[in-house]
Amino acid sequence: MSPFLLTRTLPEDATGAALREDVLKGLTSTPRSLPPKWFYDARGSELFDQITELPEYYPTRAEREILVDRAGEIAAATGARTLVELGSGSSRKTRHLLDALTGLDTYVPVDVSGSALTRAGEAIAAERPGLGVHALIADFTGGLALPDTPGPRLLAFLGGTIGNLLPAERAAFLASARSLLSPGDTLLLGTDLVKDERVLVAAYDDAAGVTAAFNKNVLAVVNRELGADFDPDAFAHVALWDAGSEWIEMRLRALAAQTVKVPALDLAVDFAAGEELRTEVSAKFRRDGVRAELAAAGLELAHWWTDREGRFALSLSVAR
Repeated sequence: MSPFLLTRTLPEDATGAALREDVLKGLTSTPRSLPPKWFYDARGSELFDQITELPEYYPTRAEREILVDRAGEIAAATGARTLVELGSGSSRKTRHLLDALTGLDTYVPVDVSGSALTRAGEAIAAERPGLGVHALIADFTGGLALPDTPGPRLLAFLGGTIGNLLPAERAAFLASARSLLSPGDTLLLGTDLVKDERVLVAAYDDAAGVTAAFNKNVLAVVNRELGADFDPDAFAHVALWDAGSEWIEMRLRALAAQTVKVPALDLAVDFAAGEELRTEVSAKFRRDGVRAELAAAGLELAHWWTDREGRFALSLSVAR
C-alpha cells in the first residue's frame, strides 16, 4: 500500500465559527442569503448524490463523459507529477485522471471534510501502490498552503463549482489558484455552459423534488448546529434563470409571515410572506468569458473540451 497522509490546516472549530459568521451575515443582509457550502452535511451530501443521478441533472454525466474521453489528452498536455484537487469529496471522477496520469507521483485532495478525505484517500492509496496521497483538510477559498511535491503540478477544480462564486469571488479564487502554480503548471477547470433556460431550470427543479429537499436541508443544518427553529415546510423551493447575470438562483420563499429564532446568535429574523432567501448562485459560462477570467488571473487558455452535446466544458490553462 502506498503512503497516505492527512494534514489539517483548518482549526478544529473553524467550521462552526464560519457557519455562525455566514448565518449572521446572511440573515441580517438585504436580500437575505445563505452560502451553498452549508448544504453539504451527511444528509445533504446524500441528497446531492441522488441529484447527480436524476435525468434532469446533466452536469455530472457531461463532465464524466469529457474525463473519460479526454483524460489521455489532459495527461499528455500536462505531464503532471502532482495532481491537486480542490473540493475533492469522494474523488470519484478523479480516478479517470489518476488512471491517465501514468507519471504521477503525488495526489493532493483538498476538502473541508476530514471523513470524506480519509475514506477516499485511503481507498486510492490502496488501489495505487506507489502513488503518494497527501490529503489536506482545508478551505481553499481562504488561502491554501500546499505540501512540497514535485512538478509539473496540475490543479483541478471540477464539477462546475466555480459557478457558485460571484464574479469578484471568482476573480479572487482564480488569482489564489494561480499563486499555487509555477510557470508552466496547469489548471483544469470545470464550467457549466449557457444553454436553453428550460434545460437549466429543470436541472435545479427536478420533478421528483430531490433538489427541493436538498435546498431546504440548509435550514436543517442551521437548526441543528445553531438551535434555530426554521420550519422547512414553511418555505417553498424556487429555481430561476437570471438572463442578465447568466446564472441560476436557488431560493427559499416564505409561504407565510413568520419569525425565525437563532438562539446561538441571539437573533430573531422576521420573514414577510413571499420573502425569499437566496441559497445558491450557479453561474453558467461561455468560452470567451472563461478565457478572459483566466487571463486576468495570469492563466492562458490552452485547451477546451466539451461533452458531445456541448453542455459542459473542461478547460486547461497554463500559468504564465
